[in-house]
Amino acid sequence: MTLYGSALEHLLYPAWERLRGRPTFELLAHLRRMERASADEQEALRSGLLRRLVRHAYEQTGYYRRVLDAAALHPDDINDVAVLPLLDRATAKATVDERTARWPRVAVTKTTSGSTGEPLEVRFSAESRYWRDATRWRGFGWGGYRMGMKAMHVWGVPATAPKGLHRAKLGLDRTLRRDVYVSCMVRSDEALRAMVDTIRRDRPQAILGYAQAIADLARFVGRHGLRDWADIPVIYGAERLWPHDRADLERAFGPAVFETYGCREFTLMGAECEMHDGLHESAENLIVEILVEERGGGWRAARPGEVGEVAVTDLHNLACPMIRYLTGDRAVAREQTPCACGRTLPRFGPVDGRVTETLRDGEGNPVEGILFNILFLELAPHTRQFQAVQRSDRSVILNVVPQGDALPPDATAMIHAFVGKHLRGVPFEIRLVRDIPLTRAGKLQRVVVERAA
Repeated sequence: MTLYGSALEHLLYPAWERLRGRPTFELLAHLRRMERASADEQEALRSGLLRRLVRHAYEQTGYYRRVLDAAALHPDDINDVAVLPLLDRATAKATVDERTARWPRVAVTKTTSGSTGEPLEVRFSAESRYWRDATRWRGFGWGGYRMGMKAMHVWGVPATAPKGLHRAKLGLDRTLRRDVYVSCMVRSDEALRAMVDTIRRDRPQAILGYAQAIADLARFVGRHGLRDWADIPVIYGAERLWPHDRADLERAFGPAVFETYGCREFTLMGAECEMHDGLHESAENLIVEILVEERGGGWRAARPGEVGEVAVTDLHNLACPMIRYLTGDRAVAREQTPCACGRTLPRFGPVDGRVTETLRDGEGNPVEGILFNILFLELAPHTRQFQAVQRSDRSVILNVVPQGDALPPDATAMIHAFVGKHLRGVPFEIRLVRDIPLTRAGKLQRVVVERAA
């Protein structure tokens, strides 16, 4: 750690957070203590937070008063999250206003395209934001990344670049925090070579980003014998990393490769520690359940080793509660035994969902399929669903379900410009459709890549 990095971690950033009235570092210290607390202490904390959340949701939101009354449940009688109704994505999307509490006010609003391709507005309180920030720093810390370290983020780019004052503010913030961002949307040899040049120039102390994008970078490094740096911790998420991908990463960057699991609805839900034996749940902030839907109806907790659907309850979001929200992801349930690292937090995983299809541009270069998710975050006011289909001849058809009868001209222009930039040399067509068929599992496959016969 450089002198500036150490000052940023221990003095500058904590002082800045306190100046803004954010208890990030106080919460981080609490989390670091709680991660090794007894199971009884952790359960007492979560039970108290759950009772507070349910009571608040019942008193402050029309939605939860209605559903709890319909289920003959009273907040004072609830000690187990499993007795509460599940919240699927369609219901979450339709009830945003009805779930928004009269108090406290909404501090942050985000839009996520999610696993079904339908945009969902997510609102959360300042309290939830503080816990999310602290939880993220703790989880990244298990992977060796701390505030003050120079980090390269192999990440998606927004459909429209920030402008003016916002762009200047973002650039200053990244410079002061020593963050370097590179786009992972196109992964041609030229783009991957530019990433290598960034590593050599900036010498990052950690690399964070999309799993398959970093894996492609690792394979490029190995294929051309480009590694001339010491070990760099890698923290990945957003999609699954296969065993052969991890081997490629270890050859390119060293053995410190860590999985994380998060989403825009809740930020970091789980992270891998140095034992690489499942994901530690962000248990002070969330309740993560792995559930199996039974044939006769109803849901049960998945047994150890069984794959089930992920349901999450945000214990600190009082502004717009999300209780037992089905994320659309699947993960492996684990037996709740202490981890060899000494942390007593519950574990789950690996995550078995969100395997993104990889597209190809006109020259055959791999292009991250998740780029359409990023595009449609900005098109949420005009669209309900989307699906990108790349045919065996590499042409791409984008099926779009518009909010009205048609897309506005500026939305159409944005799509063409974005796709033209990231899928160069590929014939492209937008088709407006009334609906997009779901898979047998009830999911919308957002990216479909047809294979040649």
